[in-house]
Amino acid sequence: MPEVREGVDATDRELVALLARRFGYMRAAARIKPSRDVVRDEERKAAVIAAAQAEARAAGLPEAVIGEIWEVLVEGSIAYEFDEWDRVRT
Repeated sequence: MPEVREGVDATDRELVALLARRFGYMRAAARIKPSRDVVRDEERKAAVIAAAQAEARAAGLPEAVIGEIWEVLVEGSIAYEFDEWDRVRT
């Protein structure tokens, strides 16, 4: 069991590093988008979640769980992008 926990912990560190990269793209998007009202894009949100669910399905993972995780991830990313958009323009 200790080896399994070590593997989980290492994977969690990798996930956080990947999320840091993803949020870097959110910072870039906030600088690029011309107005605050284009930060939220429901069509793009749906496409991102659907793509994650398709990847989950292909990997044999629980599609519904991945969809829930990505819902939180995308909403958190949108909130972060709003904060960044406001920060770079004040």
